[in-house]
Amino acid sequence: MYKKFSIIIPTFNEEPIIKKCLLALQPLRQQATLIIADGGSQDKTLSMATPLVDKIVHADKGRAKQMNAAAKLAQSEVLIFLHADTFLPDNALTLIEQGLHSNKHWGRFNINLTGPSVLKIISQMMNWRSSLTGIATGDQVIFVRQTLFEYVKGYPEIALMEDIALSKKLKSESTPFCLKDKVQSSGRRWQQFGLFQTILLMWNLRLRYWLGQSPDKLAKLYYQEQG
Repeated sequence: MYKKFSIIIPTFNEEPIIKKCLLALQPLRQQATLIIADGGSQDKTLSMATPLVDKIVHADKGRAKQMNAAAKLAQSEVLIFLHADTFLPDNALTLIEQGLHSNKHWGRFNINLTGPSVLKIISQMMNWRSSLTGIATGDQVIFVRQTLFEYVKGYPEIALMEDIALSKKLKSESTPFCLKDKVQSSGRRWQQFGLFQTILLMWNLRLRYWLGQSPDKLAKLYYQEQG
């Protein structure tokens, strides 16, 4: 049965969180195809996900490669790229549909990072930056018409900053629709590695990326700093 939306979730060893993620999406399955794009999980991610999704796509590890592989198999008008630790508002599909009817072809949500109150400030800064630049992060849940995604040849298959690179390509074709409604995304990464250490690391990585440093080198630095 044709469904207007495909929700693509890249996974790699997401056993602790995948069931909660997918259970929250079950009410949307009449309108959306749920697709897991797995990068070789060695835990119970896939066995837990199988009864809760419509398709599982296997790909080489790397979010860009995984999401591109899933997008090729999607048969819908709109692609929604969702991280496993991020939750959509209840009316997300209606909001996306309304946005895309306003002569837009892609967009993203505002974000609220859950956890200590300082994360609300970080969330607001992320939303402001995105509104000013027209660049979205994966945590903000990028959605795009499949025709446009295919036209720009999908995510650049780079080791890091694939969401920034995709946003730049999409922005060159169409300005984004920025939904003020917020997705809820876990602040676990920020808390686990230290709030200010993570902020400084991400600013450092973004600056280096804008200055032209290789995403492979940036990924190596990111994983070294994250332990």
